[in-house]
Amino acid sequence: MNLFIPARAGKRKSRNEHTKNTARVISLPKAECYKHLMSPSRITIADLPPVRGRYTENAPLGALGWFRAGGTADILFKPADKEDLADFLAACPTEIPVTTLGVLSNVIVRDGGVRGVVIRMGRDFAGLSAQSEDGLIHVGAATLDANVARFCAQEGLSGLSFLSGIPGTIGGALRMNAGAYGSEIKDILVHAHALDRAGRTLSFTPEEMGLSYRHSSVPEDVIFTGAALRATPGADPTALEAEIDAVRARRESSQPIREKTGGSTFANPMPDECAAADLPEGTKAWQIIDRAGGRGLRIGDAVMSEKHCNFMINAGAARGSDLEALGEEIRQRVRETFGVILRWEIRRIGQTDPAP
Repeated sequence: MNLFIPARAGKRKSRNEHTKNTARVISLPKAECYKHLMSPSRITIADLPPVRGRYTENAPLGALGWFRAGGTADILFKPADKEDLADFLAACPTEIPVTTLGVLSNVIVRDGGVRGVVIRMGRDFAGLSAQSEDGLIHVGAATLDANVARFCAQEGLSGLSFLSGIPGTIGGALRMNAGAYGSEIKDILVHAHALDRAGRTLSFTPEEMGLSYRHSSVPEDVIFTGAALRATPGADPTALEAEIDAVRARRESSQPIREKTGGSTFANPMPDECAAADLPEGTKAWQIIDRAGGRGLRIGDAVMSEKHCNFMINAGAARGSDLEALGEEIRQRVRETFGVILRWEIRRIGQTDPAP
């Protein structure tokens, strides 16, 4: 089992100095790698450095997420601005787990809650501006993808209308190279801005991020704070608004967007996986879920949508464990039927059991 360890050697660099990521990978016994999942004790505000933003103890995360299910965070931290976040990261003890969340549009929060600190960036991280003459868009990580699409339409900047079909924020889109309708973040990304666990400023090109289908190679403890995106200037705003309306209409007709749901539950199988399973190239996850009997499958109040069976719904009072168990049941059925191992696109975080 491998564990990513950020490089620490040499003189510590200034937080404001742009750095390249260097790391080493070490092998650990499996039990060591999973110690952080074994319900560590809760932390309190007294364990944390002073900040200008706001801490909330025992904060309900389930109520914030699109699934409306799951437990609490030991501490929810809303930084005042990027400097406040950097100072917190620099001073926070490294043994305290730190998790970053956006609007929880594609997250299952487990019932035992999330140990450590959950960071949720606010309006200071939702800036949006354009250099219309060259099509460069500067956007904060907390900005909703759909808001970026609308802004670009108003500015006559084309190429970003697909973002209106992606639930969530730019930070989440960067983390997973989100996409819709044939386009993805790597197609429009110039560079991404971030902070590492020590609070130092980082900058990444798409190549440095190792972007591929619903994947980024950037270490999990790196926190995206914004990005520069490339659009094409000179388009007709009315035509772009019509594009966005068409995307929304397409989503509404085919996806359960008015339910308590996230985005797509599973990524589509890769071409080599399709070939190994004797499936046509381009086979979608929903197609094999449907053929494996997943449409409408239910565990408690967690249901695979009848409308689009790669979407999971909380049809009432589903728990985080119901949602995750339903997803795992779907994976097992698809594996037994086709030999394909579906990859979760929905992120699952936290503990299955409460902390002591």
